[in-house]
Amino acid sequence: MPGGCSRPRLRVRGDAALALLALLAACSTGISPFRGRARIGRDAYAVFVGDAPGNRTDLFGVRADGGEVVQITFSNVAETAPALSPDGSVVAFIRQHSLGDSARADVWVMNLLSGAERELPLGADAARPERVGWWDDGRVIYVRAGAELWRLDAPPAPPAARPVAPAKRAAADSSLAVWLGAPPFARVVACGDSLCAQGDSGRAAAFAAGHDPVRWGPDSVGYVVDGRLVIRPDGPGHGRPMEWTGAPAHPRQFTFFPGLRSTDAGPQAPP
Repeated sequence: MPGGCSRPRLRVRGDAALALLALLAACSTGISPFRGRARIGRDAYAVFVGDAPGNRTDLFGVRADGGEVVQITFSNVAETAPALSPDGSVVAFIRQHSLGDSARADVWVMNLLSGAERELPLGADAARPERVGWWDDGRVIYVRAGAELWRLDAPPAPPAARPVAPAKRAAADSSLAVWLGAPPFARVVACGDSLCAQGDSGRAAAFAAGHDPVRWGPDSVGYVVDGRLVIRPDGPGHGRPMEWTGAPAHPRQFTFFPGLRSTDAGPQAPP
């Protein structure tokens, strides 16, 4: 049912987070495969897209310090464009509608603690979603669909999909960008076969040879080179490859949670 519970597998912050966990308790059929490999909402980790056996496109997770890669989704349809919530407990992503219809796709969210999932439908006239991003408070998900930007209210609120108003497009664009620095001073963009840093003026300077950039905390950026994730500082310095095992073929489209700050209270496991 659109907007309801489905296959196993969500969350946000504070009171909203507790309400969301309660809402999904009846939807879950177990725990997320990633929960046993990382302390969800506390450790630093990444979620990304890879090619699973059988030529399936699924989501995978890995801790920021490397180690074993864990497969998170196991569906027969493609899942792409993951985006971790600000508190790290939820991943939003795009799921192909069906095996026989690659032109259609839907926005979904998964709770990395419980494994609960929920579909967040866009409007009937929306184009195919291509990218998702979270606003800083974890209450809003922005979606790029063709030339349009959509806003979804994150659970436990009803999705209430609506086009982004012109006055809010800058905020939506910001949530979908890969930024350098804290506070941000430039975004990472593709320029040919490499990556460039682009400032407010629009001028771009060469940054790194790679693709699929991801903001890796306040002072680093990750990107893919020859099937390996490389992490390098925003400023001068050399990149270091992620030391992982069991990585899928063609890792790409990374999203990163930098870990719990000492002043935060991380998410609790559902009963």
